[in-house]
Amino acid sequence: MAAVSSPLCARLFTPSGLRFLFLAVYKNRTRLFVSVQRFYTSGTSTSSDDHLSSGLERYKDLQKYFYKRLKATYYRFSDIPDRSVVCGHHHVYFFEDDGIYRTDTRQSKLEPEQVLNLGQVSRGDEKTVLENEERKQRVQWTIQRIRLSPQEKHLAAALKSIHKEEQRCVVLRLGRRNSPSLELPHIIVMVDSIFSFEWATDNVLFYTTLENLRCRKVFRLDLTSHTSRITSVYEETRPDVFVEVALSRDRQILSINCNSRTSSEVLLIDTTTSQLKPFLVQSRQPDLLYHVEHWKRCLIILANTGPGQEYEVVQAPLSEPNMVSWVPLFAPSPGTSIKDMDVVGDQCVLVARTPANELILIIVPLTHTKEAYILNFPSWASAINTNRPGLADQHSVLKFLISSPVHPPVPYHLYTEDRLLFPVTEDGSFLENQGNYNTTRLEACSKDGTLVPMTLLHVKPVESLRQVPLLVHVYGAYGREVNMEFCPEKRFLLEQGWALAYCHVRGGGERGLYWQRQAQVAGKPKTVEDLQACIQHLFSLGVSSPSLTALTACSAGAVAVGALCQRHPHMIRAVTLQAPFLDVLGTMEDPNLPLTLEDREEWGDPVGNPEHRLAIASYCPLHNITPQDYPSMLLTAYSGDARVPVAGVLRYTEQLKKAITTHFSSNPKSEFEQAPNIVLNIQPGANHLGPDSFELMLEEEALRLAFLYTELGLDPPRPPRKRRR
Repeated sequence: MAAVSSPLCARLFTPSGLRFLFLAVYKNRTRLFVSVQRFYTSGTSTSSDDHLSSGLERYKDLQKYFYKRLKATYYRFSDIPDRSVVCGHHHVYFFEDDGIYRTDTRQSKLEPEQVLNLGQVSRGDEKTVLENEERKQRVQWTIQRIRLSPQEKHLAAALKSIHKEEQRCVVLRLGRRNSPSLELPHIIVMVDSIFSFEWATDNVLFYTTLENLRCRKVFRLDLTSHTSRITSVYEETRPDVFVEVALSRDRQILSINCNSRTSSEVLLIDTTTSQLKPFLVQSRQPDLLYHVEHWKRCLIILANTGPGQEYEVVQAPLSEPNMVSWVPLFAPSPGTSIKDMDVVGDQCVLVARTPANELILIIVPLTHTKEAYILNFPSWASAINTNRPGLADQHSVLKFLISSPVHPPVPYHLYTEDRLLFPVTEDGSFLENQGNYNTTRLEACSKDGTLVPMTLLHVKPVESLRQVPLLVHVYGAYGREVNMEFCPEKRFLLEQGWALAYCHVRGGGERGLYWQRQAQVAGKPKTVEDLQACIQHLFSLGVSSPSLTALTACSAGAVAVGALCQRHPHMIRAVTLQAPFLDVLGTMEDPNLPLTLEDREEWGDPVGNPEHRLAIASYCPLHNITPQDYPSMLLTAYSGDARVPVAGVLRYTEQLKKAITTHFSSNPKSEFEQAPNIVLNIQPGANHLGPDSFELMLEEEALRLAFLYTELGLDPPRPPRKRRR
């Protein structure tokens, strides 16, 4: 699909998708695709043992209890569908712990054949590791994604090593089972530090690389029966532009997408021609964003040229792709925002959100665009992931997964020719409804009168939620929506009687591009005002209370949380933050950080613009700490985090503890108040995406639950009774 958001997201944390990767590794199951986002280094040292264990001991016993409960919960959902299986013309490829395997769909009785052993990749990459004594260990690799060449002659796989975000691309020549040894699958070439890659033909692979923390170069790998040759295709000069390659659904057009946060430039390669030379669609213009798909020698383009600079669908001939030739095809109704676009058969399929924040599909017949129609999902649907079509898949069928934080992914098939949309199992049978969990969509009135959408997940009726604990989620940056994919921990909390609220505040992308623009730079405080309004509205409806409310956020979402804790510390009782971005001012003042230039469009330029500096200083969590009471906080940071400087987390924690100590020592009335617990948990070696192992991830989640139950004064849930046989 043509995703409408840029891959440039320095402080985006997406843990839920990784959780099933961990489970897959632990259980020797297939793995999910995990996309690599941009990042930067901070050079921060975390050598102090005090920082690594500060305040954690009081939660250890309860952490062990929740570890067991969470592990059981994950195993309950270990067989949910994923996107790790890739279908070729005659083979199905899948991942195992030691490599890539395939089965022959024409000979079902044959055992799976291994096409790549990860031991082959590790040879020559041994490193010394201290584990009680010094000994040699091979680098551990995990498979991220694979790409098959058009006729299944070659396979390219992206591999990631432990504790690193960079990927290695391994290219294999695929052979035939029982063929002479020279034709067995074998590695042709390995390329380090890759980001994206796609096959143009059976012998030509285009790919981009990460160099000095930027993705700006495109290369071409040419394969023959005996040699391989790599040549440079494109190099981006602007430091704020991120480059990736993508393949159209019909595999006839390969695009080189050069995106900044606010503008796009796309080059195309026609894979049906022999030259494979890139040509420009539309030169970069300020504030012009566009994404390209292909249909019958025409381009179907999603561009923000609609009313209010929102996305609409336009068409242009492949021979004359520039903006002069763009003809409008479809624009959504006011308040409905387009999230993704795909071309399936003769239909343009749009994933969109309604003004009520519900997910829908809009189908636009490309031969009769005025006959567009809408298909609705179940009311609980909150997230959608589209499957990449296999080489032998029908062109008129779109396969995808829908989920919510408490509803496991359900596979859906859209048959565009028949206008049919329904959930299916692996054998094609119909799925029944999922559970009796309530999804209530609300709106809160912010300070300036703007209505802010919320999603409330609960078991009891809303009017019966006064005494239940509430966990509030927020993000609100970079035009990204708050993560609402399935999380076993969220399902566990709902089953224990919690209510879960997701606040779709400005700065995110839930209501389109204008929703993001309203909370950029000087408008960033609106994110905090929206969050405050959402929590107050929940209380006014009789949902929970401040003493039973906790707030959670990851990465850049910590900015709004930290600012709210400063302005209204008594509104919530506890806070958990993962990889938190807390020093906005200090980070944006340092132009030597690779992502500072890109982030100025989001946060502002405090060095060159005094007004921007004042705006950032007004809400930056680190620079607004004062002696007062605060909620209890658990801050989880990662020593290998290359996107959020750990130094800012350390300074925030230290200054917050000093401010609380000053408040309680200088205020006579404070002796009757319960002092908050500020807990810092720095995980050594992990990067921005968290621990690499399933066990460590479970320990981290168990600690968060132990912290929440302790700080909210809740009794731990009773373990389920075992049924007698």
